[in-house]
Amino acid sequence: MKDTSQGAAGMAPRTGGSEKLECTSRFGAIAGLEPINFVTLATPHLGVRGKNQLPFLQGLPILEKLAAPLAPFVVGRTGAQLFLTDGEPSKPPLLLQMASDHEDKKFISALTAFKNRILYANVSYDHMVGWRTSSIRREKDLTKPSHRSLDGYRHIVNMEYCSPVSSDYPHFPWQAARAKEAAQSRPNKENTEEYHQMIEEEMVHGLQRVGWKKVDVNFHRALWPYSAHNNIHVKNEWLHNAGAGVIAHVADSIKQQESRKHFPANL
Repeated sequence: MKDTSQGAAGMAPRTGGSEKLECTSRFGAIAGLEPINFVTLATPHLGVRGKNQLPFLQGLPILEKLAAPLAPFVVGRTGAQLFLTDGEPSKPPLLLQMASDHEDKKFISALTAFKNRILYANVSYDHMVGWRTSSIRREKDLTKPSHRSLDGYRHIVNMEYCSPVSSDYPHFPWQAARAKEAAQSRPNKENTEEYHQMIEEEMVHGLQRVGWKKVDVNFHRALWPYSAHNNIHVKNEWLHNAGAGVIAHVADSIKQQESRKHFPANL
């Protein structure tokens, strides 16, 4: 089973997989299939709340303040979920729930079931999804992006494997509930930043319990760099073909994993 998703749609397999996980083997099965590759491209795993995580707002405080309360009216429930303001104040937002096994939903177990998890993230020029949220990194973990492509994969500038980190499951303490209530009812720069930082740290804790291959993409030399969000998955063959190297890397990564499955190394 291979699961490749882009943008906000990349969150759907994580919710669907939790409902279909069957613990019938060491790794589990999803809808009766063996999960092998989980791949996302420019997907907001940490939501879009926070400075520059929705880049077309230009990091302007007034726009970022207005975006959260207006999002549910523009894109419905998904908007509230991405801004971490969905649900009752006393309950964790969906994206935080998805960083662990929450109640009867096996979110993190479904991710763990995949043998290979790869994140592709635009380091810049993506007007919809910021680098930090699509690569599941803290702000302090971001470094100056490289401008040099890896051999054979144009616009891919960095690749690293992040081993699983043992940590407690994410928490939603009373302080977070109080901060969420403030962010919902009387949002301002201070309380929304406090709330997001609190929840983001918990989401990172949960999601780093599984290993990830993180691939950074930089379209700074592309003809249309500001189409990075569409380039990364070649939305249109003619307009967004700058992302061909990314798609080639996805294909090669899947082939490599399949070859390991069929031709195990001699020990």
